[in-house]
Amino acid sequence: IDDAFALDMAMGGSSNTVLHLLAIAREGGIDYPIWRVAEIAARVPHLCKVAPASAYHMEDVHRAGGVPAILGAIAPLLHLDRPTVAGATLAETLAGAEVRDPDVIRPLSAPHSATGGLAILRGSLAPDGAVVKTGAVVPRMRRCVGPARVYDGHDAAMAGILAGEVRPGDVVVIRYEGPAGGPGMQEMLAPTSALMGMGLGDSVALVTDGRFSGGTRGACIGHVCPEAAQGGPIAAVRDGDLIALDVDAGTLDLRVDAAELQRRLAAAPPPPPPPPESRWLRRYARVVQSASVGAVLSD
Repeated sequence: IDDAFALDMAMGGSSNTVLHLLAIAREGGIDYPIWRVAEIAARVPHLCKVAPASAYHMEDVHRAGGVPAILGAIAPLLHLDRPTVAGATLAETLAGAEVRDPDVIRPLSAPHSATGGLAILRGSLAPDGAVVKTGAVVPRMRRCVGPARVYDGHDAAMAGILAGEVRPGDVVVIRYEGPAGGPGMQEMLAPTSALMGMGLGDSVALVTDGRFSGGTRGACIGHVCPEAAQGGPIAAVRDGDLIALDVDAGTLDLRVDAAELQRRLAAAPPPPPPPPESRWLRRYARVVQSASVGAVLSD
């Protein structure tokens, strides 16, 4: 699990990896807290940027040596004695791997950044964590504070964005899209694409308890935990509340007094119910756990 996360950090891959690998760890009976991901991000540099975070695409990565070359570049940080599904150790599997284009896959001595392409954030808005693809965040958005523009659900957010409700400097909040609230945690690719298309990608942050596509770029923070449907602080955010993001410090905070936040949560209406036509989704919403543990189902 550590080495798989290390690869994702070096490649700046999809934030969905966090969900998948946490769920795999759970199935394997491994106690793997999300904060361990943050520790890996702190020690594995970002070596390879792929579109939309750069002009390079997967065919360029393949030409430069592919995944074996990326793993070979971070070999000193891996557990090389571990067996792989091929039966050989990781060291044996990587024998002969080489970087053929150091512009596409950089060496450890010249990374895009000293820390990984993903980060785990924590703060008063995300006490149990949130995920951001740092490699796709422009420098001016790595640390920002802005007023919240709140939407309950993906469709409401799309309508509001397309209607011109979002202004530069805003922090768009899309809630009730987590594992239980969605239910199912759909991707927020359409809202992020709309913001980019309207020229707001470098001036507007987006925060959600949903998730993102690997093609997302910008200050897009997903997997906010606890989610709104499970009583997380994101359920209490109101339009105009200030939200502070600091990617390098690993923080995501709602600048609302703690006592006021608790009052709001106590008075919050129940989350929207799952679609009445789907018994499965109603059952799923009852037993699914937080994204911070991989959105696995309760035993």
